[in-house]
Amino acid sequence: MPERAAPRAGALPWRTAWTLARRDLSARFKGLRLLLVCLFLGVGAIAAIGTLTGSIEHELGARGREILGGDLELRAWQRALSPAERAALARLGTVSRGLRMQAIASRGDATAPVALKAVDGAWPLYGRLSLVDGRRVGAPAAGTAWIAKETAARLGARIGSRIAIGGVPVTVGGIIATDPEQMSEGFALGDSAIVPFDLPSRSGLTAPGAMYRSVTRVRFADPLRDPDPEVDALKVRFGDNAFETRTRHAASPSTERFVGRMGEFLVLVGLAALVIAGIGIGGGVSSYLEARRGAIATLKVLGATGGDIVRIYLLQVGAAALAGSAAGLAAGVLVTPLLASALQSLLPVEAGFTVSPAALATAAAYGLLVALVFSAPPLVRARGWPAMALMRARVARLSADRKALALPVGLGLAAILALALANAAQPLVTLGFLGGSAALLALLGLAGLGIRKAAARLPRPRGPMLRAGLANLHRPGAQTGALVTALGFGLSAFVLIAAVQTSLDANIRRTVPQRAPDFFVLDIPRDKAEAFRRTVEQAAPGATTHVVPNLRGRILAYGPKGHMTRVSSLGKDLPEGAWALKGERGITYSVHVPEGSTVTQGEWWPEIPWGEPQVSLDEQLAEAIGLHVGDYITVGVLGVERTARVAALRRIDWDTLGFNYVLVFSPDALADAPHNLAATIEVPPGMATTELLPRLVRAFPAASVIETGGLLRDARALLDQMSTAILAAASVAVLAGLAVLLGAIAAARASRTYDTVILRVLGASRGQLLVLQLAEYGLIAGVLALLALAAGSAMAWLVVVKLFEFAWMPAWPRVLAVLAAGVMLVLAFALGGSLPLLRARPAQALREL
Repeated sequence: MPERAAPRAGALPWRTAWTLARRDLSARFKGLRLLLVCLFLGVGAIAAIGTLTGSIEHELGARGREILGGDLELRAWQRALSPAERAALARLGTVSRGLRMQAIASRGDATAPVALKAVDGAWPLYGRLSLVDGRRVGAPAAGTAWIAKETAARLGARIGSRIAIGGVPVTVGGIIATDPEQMSEGFALGDSAIVPFDLPSRSGLTAPGAMYRSVTRVRFADPLRDPDPEVDALKVRFGDNAFETRTRHAASPSTERFVGRMGEFLVLVGLAALVIAGIGIGGGVSSYLEARRGAIATLKVLGATGGDIVRIYLLQVGAAALAGSAAGLAAGVLVTPLLASALQSLLPVEAGFTVSPAALATAAAYGLLVALVFSAPPLVRARGWPAMALMRARVARLSADRKALALPVGLGLAAILALALANAAQPLVTLGFLGGSAALLALLGLAGLGIRKAAARLPRPRGPMLRAGLANLHRPGAQTGALVTALGFGLSAFVLIAAVQTSLDANIRRTVPQRAPDFFVLDIPRDKAEAFRRTVEQAAPGATTHVVPNLRGRILAYGPKGHMTRVSSLGKDLPEGAWALKGERGITYSVHVPEGSTVTQGEWWPEIPWGEPQVSLDEQLAEAIGLHVGDYITVGVLGVERTARVAALRRIDWDTLGFNYVLVFSPDALADAPHNLAATIEVPPGMATTELLPRLVRAFPAASVIETGGLLRDARALLDQMSTAILAAASVAVLAGLAVLLGAIAAARASRTYDTVILRVLGASRGQLLVLQLAEYGLIAGVLALLALAAGSAMAWLVVVKLFEFAWMPAWPRVLAVLAAGVMLVLAFALGGSLPLLRARPAQALREL
């Protein structure tokens, strides 16, 4: 009669499981420190990023009226709003008129370019201007001006000093400390100067053809009125292209776009760090359970079920995950004030401690979900094996029940995906990044399997150490799969950072060229071109002067005649690379091909044009919008639509900061429109320019003279800071990768103690054992370097091109040098991790096995 099975005991209560787990868990989390470090880095990065970006976005939303200076703003180039347009705004509330332009401030021979803001008596509609002496003021009184600290320092002026702006004398009434509207004003070639509304007209800065913008804002009588329907109504009544609009909901679109994309990139960096950290968590938990195989076997002999084992060690891993996540959350909160203080002058963020419950909850959720997904396989593996198999683990490796893994891993991955997409500004980019990470993880898993099989089938080398190193890749219990995954992600992170950094550097060099004229001059009257050339020649003999017509226009339509596409019909779905379709920009006309341009398709018009007006445009823009020679393009200039046939496409040399106009028309297309001239001046090398600038300001007070040297230095410094900030933030992923590398090497070292001791007993020297380690890690790193180069480059392309919308311009020699340095670092870590093996005493180690 067969023996009846003993009745199965009930599941171990959670309280009892926690008692056992707590007794076995070290207060210092010995064995789980890699899990702590990985979660600390990943959760801390996401917490800091989420808190900072959330604070900035909250400030942009809460201070939208103050940043914009109203509830609704209309901007128009080279014209004031018509009476009908102003009347339409007046019915909504209080209206404030203003003008924006470039100008020159002077005091004696000292000059300074300024971004001139002319305001009426109703300004500002929200908030007040802060001066350095503590006053909070509105519009300056007649005959006075508020100027920036940098302008005052350059002119040697102080409160009460007399200066001239556009040739009109004014008194410095105060020095600007903070202007709440500065963020909405956009890029300007100079510091702010605020003057009464009538000063530009008295100085000739608003003469026909002058480059200026009218800015008209309204403060709603009903503060709860939604500005968006009012914008739609204004466009229906006056046309889509009559003016540019902004509302308090998007007071500074460029800032919001930058913050959003930078925030998303940094979140992706945090996710990458957590994905890399997850590999470390899996390896760390696996090593932790391996070290406790005796305790697990004892519990099972005493009647513990697989579920009991999972409960006990899940509680231990959960406690460590909570501790690591909590430490990461605290670090994220503590580091946010430092980041806010560094960015306070550039972005609307308050210094001090900021707690964002949503950001902290999101970071904690990411950390705990990653811990669940990557710790599940070793926990399930420990659950499913009987006690005797655990006793034989040194020679018979444990494997996991894949069906049991489906539920925790599948649910965890689905939750991570849902959380990431719910917080993504560009879901497709986020989905691509996560998909790429998953694909890389799968690829590395296949690579580990392939390396093991290839190592088993390769011919055996003659050298005993090289032969043993090759055998270590496929022997029972080999850590090849874990090492391949950890090293692959680590090296890919090196490639990713190097490719992103070098691409950003190349884009900065292209955006801010090394070669540029010494001066730009705007708003030279058309009838004074020769007088301008004579003045330059007298002040700087031998200087090269290039004078061109300068107008502003907006592309309204393009395409074949009779089937042209209206830009307004595209909405926000502009073709990729069609940046010239956004807003107004500089246009010109010329008889000859402009300097720095090369005709690539079509033919240039003759010196005396005949027939219909013609235009030449940048070949990259033409490719982006599908425009060909023979098609047509319509632009709006001062409210008049002008259509021209595309006669030629040009390749523009963007490496110079000259007049690189995207659109160049034949003279008959634009010559009748009111406009002024612009010029560049290049002085001979070594020639002093101290006389040139004051003489130009005196001779042409309404013109704006801009020195490019300081401008380029400031632009390069700003972009370099951005690039450095991105590199510093992305280094979190590298730190996580290094932690995982160390953890993987430590885990492999623990599993090799048995092999090393046996080799020592058989007579192997320490040098031979080091060579054995180098051979094994060298073979793995060499194979993975090629895989990491491809995977890291693909992820970097996604970040640079799709997220930041920059050109893909990595410096491959630097990328390869960084990859080589990463391989050398891996070998150095491997050697360092092998040193404890050499100090192991064979007798003691054999007694502990």
